Order: sequence, then C-alpha cells, then structure tokens
Amino acid sequence: MDPHGAWAYRPDAPLRGAADGPLSGLTFSAKDLYGVPGWPLRGSSRAVLPEVGDSPLVARLLGLGATLLGKTHLHEVALGITGANAFGGTRNPLEPTRVAGGSSGGAAVSVATGEVDFALGTDTGGSIRVPAAWCGVVGFKPTKGSAAWPTEGVLPLSSTCDHTGPLAREVRGVARIHTALSGEAVAPRAWAGVRVGVWDVPAWVTPDVWAVVEADAARLAALGARITRVPFPDIMDAYTPIVLSEAAAVHARALTSEAPGFIATTEANLRAGAALSKADVAAARARREAYRTRLEALFSEVDVLLGPAVPDVAPRVDQEEVGVAEGVLPVRRAVLRITAPWSLLGAPTLCLPRPLGALSVGVQLVAPWEQDVALLGWGLGMDITGPRPGAAGTRQHGT
Repeated sequence: MDPHGAWAYRPDAPLRGAADGPLSGLTFSAKDLYGVPGWPLRGSSRAVLPEVGDSPLVARLLGLGATLLGKTHLHEVALGITGANAFGGTRNPLEPTRVAGGSSGGAAVSVATGEVDFALGTDTGGSIRVPAAWCGVVGFKPTKGSAAWPTEGVLPLSSTCDHTGPLAREVRGVARIHTALSGEAVAPRAWAGVRVGVWDVPAWVTPDVWAVVEADAARLAALGARITRVPFPDIMDAYTPIVLSEAAAVHARALTSEAPGFIATTEANLRAGAALSKADVAAARARREAYRTRLEALFSEVDVLLGPAVPDVAPRVDQEEVGVAEGVLPVRRAVLRITAPWSLLGAPTLCLPRPLGALSVGVQLVAPWEQDVALLGWGLGMDITGPRPGAAGTRQHGT
C-alpha cells in the first residue's frame, strides 16, 4: 500500500545496516536520485538519465547501522517544488487533496507517516525544507560541501546549489544522524544573548504564516535572544539562470530528442536553461557573488536568521497560484524566493515545522557557513512536533 505515492522502489528485502553501529535499529529511505547498488534510479522520470555511481552517503549510513527500506519519489529529476512527476505525483499525508511538496516529497511523506525513522533528501532550492514544512517534519540542509554530507553518487541538478541532507520527525533525530556522520556532538544551545535577525518579509507570506514567524521570534526573545529585523533581497535573478543552465547541461543528451520523456513543465524548464547564453549565466554568477557578500555582512551583525519556510500551507493538487500579503503569485516563485537564497549561497539551514490548524507550515533558521552544529543546537531548543496524518479537526486554509 502506498496511498500517497511516496515510494519509487521497495525491494523484497531491505538493505540491513551493521548490527553494532550508532544508528543500529533506525530505518531510512533514500530519494530516488541516490545511487544504490542493484537498485534502479529513475528520478521519478521516464526520460533516459545520466549514469551515477553508488552513493558514499548511503554506504556510510549502512555502515553506521541504519537499514535502508527503499527509494522515494520526487518532483521529476528534482526540478520543482510541488512533487509532480511521471508517476502521478506525491500527496500530502495531512490532506491528500494537497501536494506533499518537492522535490523531496516522498522523503517527507515516508517520515511523516512513520514508515521510516529518517529520510535522505536533496536540496537545490528548498527541496528538503519545503516538503518538510508542508508535511510537518524537520528538514536540514547542511553547509554546502560538508564532508559529512557528500553529493557524489547522486543524480545532480545544479552543482552550484545541490546539497544532500536528512528529514526526521524531530531535531534530535537529525542531530543524531549528523553526529554519527560527522563525529561532532550536538547539544542544546541557550538562546540568551544570541543575536537573531528576523528576515523581514511579511509581504511574501500570508498573515497566518507571518504570525507563526512572529510567535517564534517572541519565544526566542523570552529566552533571552536579542531580536532585530533584517532585510535580504529576492535572489531569483541569480538562482534561476544558474540552476536551469546547469540542469540543462546534466540532461543535455536527453534534450537532443524531440520527445525526451520528461513531463511538460520539466522539459520546458530544461529547454529554457539550454537556451540561456554564456553571458546570461556569467551575469547570474556575478549577482550570486554580490549576494554572498551581502550575506557575509549580515552575519557580522547577527548570529542566526529566522524566517518563514513556505508562503502558505501546501497548495491543492493542480493549484498554480498562491495568494500572499502582497498579491497573487505563481506557486513556484512564491516558494523559491523564500528558500532558494540559502541553497544558492550554501548556508546551513534548518526547517522546523509549525502546525497551522491540521495542516503545517514552518520556519527556517539560517546560520553562517560551517556552523551546522551550532544551528542544530539552537534547533533543539525550538523543536515543536508538527501535525501528524489523521489528526482530527481539519481547518481549511488557502484556496
């Protein structure tokens, strides 16, 4: 049974982890971008995909004792945030008329439904954090290039922005996995004296979502944090050309066919990326460097950023627009401008789910590069379990 369309591949027998490792007894799923020996890799697509080797991250987790149960569906080849793919898409476990999010939608569902203890996702523009927020679980995007979270053996989308990372029901689950992989102990960190910059984007979200952010800011202030409001710009003028051009290069062979086998939106995005000029991409990379300089300056003023993770609750299947405080926007743009900055710039980011009625949204904590342990330590002091599938009293939000 797979009522939410979460599973891409379930073998007859799982890959069992080492009996005496620090993660023994835990089960996990892997997004169907990870190379696993003897298992197919389809990227939730019917197109011909490039070959990838075996994932050292999967091998490491098996060696640490975790047992791999199967592979999960995603937004086709990870190029999207709703979970749409060639196999029918993935539905939200809190409300099946809504999307699970993407691209790591199946990963989030496998955790939210309790089928696994944690899941491996990837995050290029929000692909761990968006489904985590909408499905009511925790998602962690480490610092870009983290040795504990390698991207080798994973079908790429954008070498500039790709990250691997976990989803789990609680921050302590994420912290346990990070400690096992990195050897770095994660302990709760006090908030007293911490300089928290609230990313001041109320116009980018619904009033209900902004109230969630304000509630977390008030909680941190009560714990002794020093709260300020900070700006950071929309970075999509850099993110979009870089990601689409790099994705088109990954799938260049398939795009030589008039009918490569992608769903229509994926093919259109890939062909748009292939049409970008070298000058377009160079200009985007220059803008990226300017945004990184701005973020470095911001982190001289604050220790951590707090902001929304999604603009609203999960949209309904086939919903194309979302209404936020400033007006109506395409779902993809409304979501990515909130999550993509931290993938584009590689800063470690933790998504914490927050219930909104019987549905879920989330907040993001963003820390300076290489401050993954500090970020998780702060997150341990803010962990609130999201709603679980089957919760009573569903309250309707959104359109």
